[in-house]
Parts: sequence; structure tokens; C-alpha cells
Amino acid sequence: MNIKRAKQEIKDAVEAYLLKDEYGAYEIPVIRQRPVLLLGAPGIGKTQIMEQIARECGIGLAAYTITHHTRQSAIGLPFISEMEFDGQKKAVTEYTMSEIVASIYEKMKKTGLREGILFIDEINCVSETLAPAMLQFLQCKTFGNHPIPEGWIIVAAGNPPEYNKSVRDFDVVTLDRVKRIEVEPDYEAFREYAVQARIHPAVISYLDARPGNFYQMETTVDGRRFATPRGWEDLSRLLEVYEKLGKPVDKEVVRQYIQHDRIAGEFANYLELYRKYESDYGMDEILKGVIREGTLKKLSHASFDERLSVVSLLLSGCMAGFHRVRVQELFTELLYGKMKEAGRILNGEKLSPAEIPGVLETLRKEVLEERERKKQAELLGREEERRLLRLEEALERYRMELEKLRPEDGRAAFEILRALFAKERERYEELQAAGSEMLEHAFDFLEAAFGDSQEMVVFLTGLNSSGDAAAFLKSCFCERYHRYNRSLLFQESDRELRKEIEHLIAGK
Repeated sequence: MNIKRAKQEIKDAVEAYLLKDEYGAYEIPVIRQRPVLLLGAPGIGKTQIMEQIARECGIGLAAYTITHHTRQSAIGLPFISEMEFDGQKKAVTEYTMSEIVASIYEKMKKTGLREGILFIDEINCVSETLAPAMLQFLQCKTFGNHPIPEGWIIVAAGNPPEYNKSVRDFDVVTLDRVKRIEVEPDYEAFREYAVQARIHPAVISYLDARPGNFYQMETTVDGRRFATPRGWEDLSRLLEVYEKLGKPVDKEVVRQYIQHDRIAGEFANYLELYRKYESDYGMDEILKGVIREGTLKKLSHASFDERLSVVSLLLSGCMAGFHRVRVQELFTELLYGKMKEAGRILNGEKLSPAEIPGVLETLRKEVLEERERKKQAELLGREEERRLLRLEEALERYRMELEKLRPEDGRAAFEILRALFAKERERYEELQAAGSEMLEHAFDFLEAAFGDSQEMVVFLTGLNSSGDAAAFLKSCFCERYHRYNRSLLFQESDRELRKEIEHLIAGK
């Protein structure tokens, strides 16, 4: 299965294992909660989906790469204690708590989360001395003498033997006690994630044209050559920052992330062309409504790869606009909630002019505490953290405005806040209008350059795969989007269905 399906399977298992009956007992007893064994090639996102699952389920995550541990750190250090048997005292060997088990208790103490995932990576690459402990861990859910706390679900990951010389095979007894999930690299699943994660458009555009280069693992006389989803994503983040800094990205830079000479060279060349297309075709002008006859003529003689790159650049510009709208929309919703709270207090209580700014300070501290709590529990994503920081800044600005204007009572103060909030609402509406205008200009250009063609289908498919675009199109009606979406995508679906029928007939 692909990584998207694997994530859903693990998430479903977590929700099933943590479901309790009316008496507070787990519906699936702990003894029957099989550890998940996730097997797949390196770099396809096994660790990353664990972080996503923990955040989405609101539970803790303790992650370890087991190859970094010795037998002593995994199961604990031995010590001699005294116990009584049949009236006689005997010296027995016990063990200190496993470092891994102790880390779970520490995580619970730090985050306040009583349930979570214990993720052990490279489970099938342990040393000879640690191998028996790993088998015991999967079979009995213990490290040494110490059980994994109830409510903590075991997920272990490993690589198939073709990727790692240190891999050990599990016996049938162990495999019969785990929930085994095998993951294969899949570009469509990665692409869906890449759009939502806002991977650099040049990376997506290049891989759309050459999906076979999305994942490569080759053994040569000079060693391993490979390209992985992890490499593409990390390269994407570097591209974004290098663009801000004005730094060049050539083959030598790409090869540091895509460790496959041919693919690194191809992408470096493509990136150079991609930037040239952006300049030559004047994408900023197009999205502002300027369409030059020379641009259309040049595009009519362009290769299919070049035409797809232009569509990708067009999409990228629109997506950036839609993202700005979505960021402002989510922030405005948060701020609106705080303004309602402020209104309830200011309109419902008798406050002196000196007390009024304190209402905003109290609300700001609540946001700060929420952000710190989520951050401590490791449940705070980057986008949400930025929203909360921005909300804190806005509440502080509003407090300072109230201090400066010194309204006589709560009602007067609330009118000031309403005026301040209206500016954020206006900003949202301005961004919506700019996004709508940009989308209309994009359709103007697509119609002039391509008409009802495959390029238009690619553009529509790109819009449909983006969460930001979906949210925008839900609140801002675009007649041409809906018209083309109905006609062209229906035709594309019909063509795919006909192909499947032809294959079935040919198979008979």
C-alpha cells in the first residue's frame, strides 16, 4: 500500500485501540492490541506520518531509533536485590527501568497526555545482543521487566533487507503477534501530500513530467545512488529559503539532497529552465491581466514539457494567492472569537477606564497559555503556531489602542475594538477580491493559449488537489472554474473509463 493508506490504517488502529467502554476499560484489551510493524523503503515518510497521526489524534509521541541503543539502555542495568522465598532471603537480579520506558513516563509528565504512540524505528536492524529484547518487546510489550504503560500503542518501523545489510528476519511467532503493514513508494500519494504541504512548485512540476524519478534506489560499482521523497521535500524547503536569500541552486546543491547524479543533473537543468520560463513568459504580468501576442505565439511552438511548466507557474501564482486568503481567513476567525469574548465582558460588566485594557491582556495571556500548552504537548503545527503568535500580537495592539484612547466605559471600548476588527475583515475581503481577479486572469490566459486542452485539465486538477484552492472556491464563486470542471474533467474521466474497458476486453 502507499504511505497515505498506511497512515490511515495506523490512525484507525490507534482510534480502535484507545476506544473505551462505559466502564473506562479499553474495548480491545491491551493484550490483544497488536503492535504495528511498518515495513518500507527508506525516506518515504514513515517517521513523518507518526508525527501527523499523534497531532491529529491529540496524543503523545515518544520516538526512538533503536540502533542508537545498547542492550543496557533498552532494558535497563542489572542490580542485586533481596527477596524472601519460603522464609529464606535470596539475592536476585533485577533491572533499573528501561531508558525507553522511562521516557514515556517523562513524556506523560511533560505533556499531560496519558495516551500516545511509542515509535521504534529500524526495529529489524538491532545488534545481536539486543535482538532477543526486541522480540520480547513486540511479543510481550515490555523492555526488560518493565511493561509499556497502558494507553501507549507500539508502532515499529523497519526497512526491507534490500535496503539495509543489517536487517534481521522476524520469526513466525513474532510476526503472528503484530499488525504488519508494508509500504511502497507511490508518487500520486506523495503528490497529494506535496500540494497540501506546499512543496516547491518546481519540484512538483518536474516530478509530474518524470514520476519515475520520484523514488530511485540503485546499486552501482560506486555505491548507492538514490532519490527519495524525504530528499525532495528537504530540497524544496532549501529552495524556498535560497530564493529569499538570492542564492543560486545548481547541480552540486541539488546532489546534496538527491544523491543520484542523473536525476540531480536533470532537476538542476529543469530548475534553470523553470526560472527562465517564469521570466520569459512574464507570469506576474499574466496574473495581472496582461497577455502579449508574442507570449501566445512563443507558447504555440513550445514543447509539451515547456507548456506544462507554464501551467505549473500559473498554478503556483494562484496557489500563493489562495494561501494568503486562507491564512487571513483562519486568523480572522480566531480574532472574531476573541472579540466576541471581549464584547461579552465589556458590555456585561461595569469597568473603570483603567480596568478596560486589562480585558485584552487577559485574552492575550489565554492565547499564550494555549500556545505554550500545545507546544509542550508537541501538538502544535507550524501554521497554527504562527496564527496564535499573530493573534497575541493583535490583542496586544488592541490593548495599547485602548490605553491610548481611554474610553469611558465598556460599550465605548467595544466600539473601538469593532472598528479595529473591521480592518482585518477588510483585509480578508481585499485578498479574496485579489484572488478572484488573479484566477480570472489565469483562465483568460489559458483560454487564449490552450483552449479546451490537456493543459486546462492539468490546471483544473491542480486546483482540485489543493486545500487552499478548495476553501477559496467554496467562498468565491468562479463560473469558468465550475464550467470547465464539469465538462473537461468529465471528459477526462470518461476517457479513463474507456481505457479500462478496452484493457478488460483486450485481456479477454
